[in-house]
Amino acid sequence: MSETQTLTSDWGALSPHLIASFWEVDREGNKKNDSDTIVKAAVSDDANLEITLNWQSPFEQAGPETKAPTLFALLQSGVVQPLIDSVIGGNKGGDANVKASQLLQQFEGRTGITKINSVQVFNGMPPAKIPMTLLFRAWRDPMAEVENPVDQLMQWALPIELAKDSTLLTNAVDAVKGSKDWIEAVLPSKSPTLLAFNYKGRTFAPMVIESISQPLTAPIDSSGRFVEMSVQITLATLTAIDRKYWQSIYKPR
Repeated sequence: MSETQTLTSDWGALSPHLIASFWEVDREGNKKNDSDTIVKAAVSDDANLEITLNWQSPFEQAGPETKAPTLFALLQSGVVQPLIDSVIGGNKGGDANVKASQLLQQFEGRTGITKINSVQVFNGMPPAKIPMTLLFRAWRDPMAEVENPVDQLMQWALPIELAKDSTLLTNAVDAVKGSKDWIEAVLPSKSPTLLAFNYKGRTFAPMVIESISQPLTAPIDSSGRFVEMSVQITLATLTAIDRKYWQSIYKPR
């Protein structure tokens, strides 16, 4: 078994709880046997776990206001009364006009919204996201402390391999001839790596890198090697999470 390779900056006496760790995992969140690389980085104070829960009120549109919105808006606001008065001529219409006015006044300030048709129902949720900024800086060796760990993160974020010029038709022909299997013919490329993210004793896995940025204007040394870099990265869980998943991660180990 090969020795684990840790790519990180020298953070001296900084608490290990403030250092984030990343490594390759499978779809179940278990460390891959053929992976022996860990990237560590300090995390700035802008890291947040973002969970969006989609609650909707599907019966909001069941009220009478949706059938004739303009009419009911006029009735509920009381605006229709002056309109009718101007057409009929105030109280010149006699008892019929008075009764009509009394009827219209009953609509003012009322609404068709009830507790029943405003009930919210859970309509799913997207994967949880963790945007953050990773900090790297070199004290002695820019390659080992900045260049290599950032390079490894970029490699993990990118697809392992994209088919150069394959099409489904040509791949199907190759599969029929036996020079390529059907899985490779239908899905010729390889998606990016799944990662585990450990921070402050809590491990989130599996995760994917949704976005990553590398500031090209970061400080460099006389050889053009970066000596300091702040990498903005957004992680996302592979799927939406539930209570069981939460209970498995949100406790210090």
